[in-house]
Amino acid sequence: MAKVLLIEDDDIMVDLLTTLLQIEGFEVASVREQDDTLDIIRREAPDVVLLDVHLRSQTGQDVDGFELLKRIRSDEKYGAAKVIMSSGIDFQEKCQQAGANAFILKPYMPNALIALIKQTIN
Repeated sequence: MAKVLLIEDDDIMVDLLTTLLQIEGFEVASVREQDDTLDIIRREAPDVVLLDVHLRSQTGQDVDGFELLKRIRSDEKYGAAKVIMSSGIDFQEKCQQAGANAFILKPYMPNALIALIKQTIN
């Protein structure tokens, strides 16, 4: 069973995605506080990370998904993790230039997300 790590600041979105992905047979973990992202990636060892471009920390500060991607890519052990970035703004080119494996524009249809995850994992 493939594991997906959700890095998303919207708790409702996390709950919906978790339910959808579990129904589709994926194991799901999520990051609730972005400061621990690399530790959680190391601990969870996901097959793919679904990373929102625009995040807000629990302290209310904006967290840049591109900066998180940069930190992931610089990690010695998990720098090659497969990362799908998502946003309501079309950042496809910028995400790919930053090192993301794929990008999906919000709002997306569930079947499009599932297909992209499967494609990225394989």
